[in-house]
Amino acid sequence: MKVNFGYLHTISLVTALGGLLFGYDISVISGTIPFITNFFDLNEQMKGWVVSSALIGCILGASFTGRLGDKFGRKRILLATAILFAVSAIGSGLANSIQSFVIYRIIGGLAVGGASVLAPMYIAEVSPAHVRGRMVSVNQLTIVIGIALAYYVNYFLLATGDDAWRWMLVAEAVPAVLFFGALFVVPESPRWLVARHREAEAKQVLLKVGGVDFSNFEITEIIESLKGNEKQGTLKDVFKKKYRFILFIGVFLAVLQQWSGINVIFFYAPDIFAKARLGVDDSLFQTTLVGLTNVIFTILAMRVIDKTGRKKLMLIGAAGMAVCYLFIGLLFQTGLTESWMLLSLLIITPAFFAFGLGPTVWVVLSEIFPNKIRGAAMSVSTFALWVACYLLTLTFPVFVEWFSAANTFWIYAVICVLGFATLFKYLPETKGVSLEQLEKKLVK
Repeated sequence: MKVNFGYLHTISLVTALGGLLFGYDISVISGTIPFITNFFDLNEQMKGWVVSSALIGCILGASFTGRLGDKFGRKRILLATAILFAVSAIGSGLANSIQSFVIYRIIGGLAVGGASVLAPMYIAEVSPAHVRGRMVSVNQLTIVIGIALAYYVNYFLLATGDDAWRWMLVAEAVPAVLFFGALFVVPESPRWLVARHREAEAKQVLLKVGGVDFSNFEITEIIESLKGNEKQGTLKDVFKKKYRFILFIGVFLAVLQQWSGINVIFFYAPDIFAKARLGVDDSLFQTTLVGLTNVIFTILAMRVIDKTGRKKLMLIGAAGMAVCYLFIGLLFQTGLTESWMLLSLLIITPAFFAFGLGPTVWVVLSEIFPNKIRGAAMSVSTFALWVACYLLTLTFPVFVEWFSAANTFWIYAVICVLGFATLFKYLPETKGVSLEQLEKKLVK
């Protein structure tokens, strides 16, 4: 089958701009921490709340966006998220009270939660099976580009002075407007169109992606999978016994991706580097290296994910992160935090994440759920992901204060080891199989 990669890359990249905004929004806060801590006079507990407040919005956005996407279409809800991103960027950048700042950060979180559900799901629904891993990984690539972009913007805007934090936040409005405009060239998901009895439109989309044979095959498979399931699944359907195994896999992967501890580095990198006796300028520069490493290893993962498979990449990532956390804890325990080893390990750890749990979790989540419940099940899994992320982000400063930095990183090491063992035993391989064939394989 000859794939029209020009067309497929175009619609995937446009959709994945939601991922770029997702990455920027959750990471831009790291560079603002030194400024907003002074501006709003924050203690450690309040700092944890302000940093994690956007994740409340992520939880809410993830909880209902899948169902909205099932009802109104993936494209319309993605357009709504673009608007929310812009409102959040401008509002939080202009905020003069901690209350309004938190409200606008929560609005941005709603957009992040929505984009995290719909962007990978949409890309999976338009991509041929043999390249689906690579294409869905485009969304993860844009997420890490967004993270890196936030780090670089934060670093270069330091020169603007005490109001630098405002410009860091407002800058997000530019890609948000670009995302909104670009979405008008993206078609609706063919699987959503078939579920709405708009087979002719769905066929045209699939025809552009992979030609006549691919279009005919996919339409037949989609219609067959929806027989007897004309109504979209509800949350009650998601929890039925026949879906129990895939729901366990989805929720476990979502929670593990967060409690692997990686967002501690993404969100609190400048704070951690400060513990290595680096100033604000040096801390933010080191953080840009974290972002660059993240991008490079995500690209490497994209190149091998459809050949090596999802499971092997996840196992490599979880094992590598566990080892890194072990040594980071040892450095904090022995007081050697000013050494080059800590800086190196804080860059190597995201490399293992970007090669393993980063892209592959989103790929598998977009693949394993049947057409009937995909939107609702993605919402459940992504809801679990953002709850886990919120708890991780909120508790990190407190854990460090209660247990010490060394013990906190050792906790994350143990979690990665447990994750490795569970993935090794239970995770099915999904590479090279159509979404409808996966449904037959995984749903008993």
